[in-house]
Amino acid sequence: MSKHSLYDAFNITRKVNDFSNLSDYDIFPDKKLLDTLRTKIVENLIDKEMPSDKTVSEFINDEIDQTVFGYDLTNLERSHLYNLIDNEINGYGPLTELLKDKNITEIMVNSPDEIYIEIDGQLIKDEGVSFINDEHIIRTIQRLIEPLGRTIDAANPMVDSRLADGSRINAVIPPLSTKGPVITIRKFKESMASIDDLIRIGTLTPYMARFLEAAVKGKLNIIVCGGTGSGKTTLLNILSSFISHDERIITIEDAAELKLKQNHVISLETRTTNYESGDEITIRDLVINSLRMRPDRIIVGEVRGKEAFDMLQAMNTGHDGSLTTLHANGCEDALNRLETMILMAGLEIPVKAIREYIYSAIDLVVNIDRMSDGKRKVTSISEISGFKDDVLELNKIFEFKQIGLTDNNEVDGEYILYEKVPKVYRKITSRGVTDVDDIFEPFLKNKKSSKTDN
Repeated sequence: MSKHSLYDAFNITRKVNDFSNLSDYDIFPDKKLLDTLRTKIVENLIDKEMPSDKTVSEFINDEIDQTVFGYDLTNLERSHLYNLIDNEINGYGPLTELLKDKNITEIMVNSPDEIYIEIDGQLIKDEGVSFINDEHIIRTIQRLIEPLGRTIDAANPMVDSRLADGSRINAVIPPLSTKGPVITIRKFKESMASIDDLIRIGTLTPYMARFLEAAVKGKLNIIVCGGTGSGKTTLLNILSSFISHDERIITIEDAAELKLKQNHVISLETRTTNYESGDEITIRDLVINSLRMRPDRIIVGEVRGKEAFDMLQAMNTGHDGSLTTLHANGCEDALNRLETMILMAGLEIPVKAIREYIYSAIDLVVNIDRMSDGKRKVTSISEISGFKDDVLELNKIFEFKQIGLTDNNEVDGEYILYEKVPKVYRKITSRGVTDVDDIFEPFLKNKKSSKTDN
């Protein structure tokens, strides 16, 4: 038997529920024959309409009969071939089962036979899935984006949108991609729906969770930062769940991924020039427009350009409790990037004034990282405490410090609560939120004792 990837057992359970202990090669030992038969049928299907007098099952079986005539296939081999063709007609080709699998968080198609998946933060090359050729990949992209009202072709060679389940799809084809069509799908993971889920998997501690909940209820303005795939949107979605149901919330995203369950939510989504008609509508356009919609809070899925200034302006003009994310390698880097974004807006504002604007607008910066073992952790919760030599200074409230790696190469470390009362604690309690009094009261008592002793 051929050697398979670590994913094989998982892969086969996905494809052949009745034969979960078998591999692809066990199902169809002659892989070359399988590829040949599949190619013949799929290429024939592309240009053929299904007859109105046949069911899908009858149509698939007829196509298989014509193609495999002269070949001696077992029932299991024929069933496997049937499932592959059924996925072409009723699903999304080779990606059908990957999209259904709840354990997979990301799918990356680099070429017809180079497909990677992410499971538990680990990237694995899936040896059991392949496309016939580049045209097959493009056909699958078109099947995925057609219900979204999007198109992809030489004139519009890039698409970035979201599927019906909330998963994010990005596809690029030639001439932008020199290697051929490329697909990246970041799946919406329903299992990470609450702060308790994040506590359970060790992303943060119960104290940190309670503090972030109190911060949202206390209407602090919060930036969630981190690298690509670190879990920023998941964390933002969970933080948003703490907003009261009696508030009017405006969400602004490139592709709507947030799943807010409050009663009064208005979701706005950008529009690119990939549409058949109409001008491009940017994040900045939507942020500016949202200010005319009487929002209590504004949530921007991600700031990465000129809209940063408009977002800060909203935070500075009565829209407390607003939330956003940005790409950065830590809290300090997030503030530096924010400065750069505001400068990109072309406003003639001194850097010192920009920093003062950021200081008056942002209360908390929360950094989340994907660690070397693939697990996500909130590595820092910091407040902007003031200035030092005209540079914004951060005060860490919680931090994850890595000690090393375990024998299983899992990240080993500890969460730290710094023994001091953050400035934002007063702001939280002034809004009537007392959920974290027990966390910080011991430090308040210590502070009072120190003053008495002096």
